[in-house]
Amino acid sequence: MQTTIKTMPPCIVLGLETQIGLGIVRELGRAGVPVIGVTHDPHAIGLSSRYIARKVVVDKPRSAELVKVIKALGDELGPCCLITISEANLLWLTSQNHDFGLVRPVVPSAEKLALVLDKHSTLQAAQVVGMDVPVTHEITSLEQAQDLVKRIEFPVVFKWKDPNAAEKKLAAKSLPLLKAEYAYTREQFLSIAMRYASVGEWPIVQTYCLGQGVGQFFYMHQGQAIRRFQHLRVAEWPPEGGFSSVCDSVPLDQHQALQEKSIALLQHIGWEGVAMVEYRWDPATGKAVLMEINGRYWGSYPLAVHSLANFAVISYYIENGIDLPSLPDIKPGIRCRMMSTEIKRLVRIVLKPYLIVDRSFKINKWFEVKRFIADFFRPNVRYYVWDSQDPRPYFADIFNLIRTVLAK
Repeated sequence: MQTTIKTMPPCIVLGLETQIGLGIVRELGRAGVPVIGVTHDPHAIGLSSRYIARKVVVDKPRSAELVKVIKALGDELGPCCLITISEANLLWLTSQNHDFGLVRPVVPSAEKLALVLDKHSTLQAAQVVGMDVPVTHEITSLEQAQDLVKRIEFPVVFKWKDPNAAEKKLAAKSLPLLKAEYAYTREQFLSIAMRYASVGEWPIVQTYCLGQGVGQFFYMHQGQAIRRFQHLRVAEWPPEGGFSSVCDSVPLDQHQALQEKSIALLQHIGWEGVAMVEYRWDPATGKAVLMEINGRYWGSYPLAVHSLANFAVISYYIENGIDLPSLPDIKPGIRCRMMSTEIKRLVRIVLKPYLIVDRSFKINKWFEVKRFIADFFRPNVRYYVWDSQDPRPYFADIFNLIRTVLAK
């Protein structure tokens, strides 16, 4: 049974290094929640936020020392919840039998998390509920790759089905983790396949899907979507596809059928809490193809904060057994920019277009320059890090950038 209480219990936010953690801190702090920020990085931008009630720096992430610190916070502050961001932290919290005492980590079950982290398993679940997915092949040997290349249609994209699991194995062979690689010919396909022969594991291979990125976001509670939000990617880094550097909040009366499919998929896998369902949407045909599910707070979360989606606030109230307050209407038409990736993207498009590997990406240099400049003057534009009510994290971010450049 839920109760309404006058004193707001604190909330621990683990991971303040990125704009995601910063957005959660700002959202909770503005709702009157005392936020305890925990990070391994003394220069984390979230530590500079005015909405941090207490700052805790633990040198080693995901360590026995961190367990002791979290447990001690619970002993001092009483029962409270912990919200984290990164998949690495989620995996650590779900896979270890740690005793956090009075602190309750807000995490999915290990089984559900493993399912959404595995792209192939996610796509199989999506097919059960009738969603469009890319044609996908799994490679288990170099011989299979040599046979597959004779039968597939190009272009194709190589993606690791579980990047977190692959990263350590690749690092052991001094190979980088590449989010996506494109192959337009048999020769390119076999070159990529042969690179991973020493690892003994290969990325999955998917048909290329045209379109823009559409993200749909939900808070699932007891099998129901109690909050929903969606955005359209205006620009991505890298330019041919990756994560949002510019995105717009989209009214909920658009893509309604797709929202229902997303909810059906989350219900099918039994997901609880926040989730992002990501599509490639072709405006010419209206077709949307599922890319993946992110079972965590996403990279463009500041847009959700500026749009008053309040996912972290909802999680806080539910986890503490407090009646949900009246939620504000979500603001459509808000644009959010990540300036660091915006600048890198513009440099690549204008000065180094030869580095863009997706041949279908249409390069229009003057359009990109015009949009980049015009966004500074549009009244509906917000920023991933800059916020006039909480400016210090922006300057901390600039300081970190300078420090990194000087170190190199």
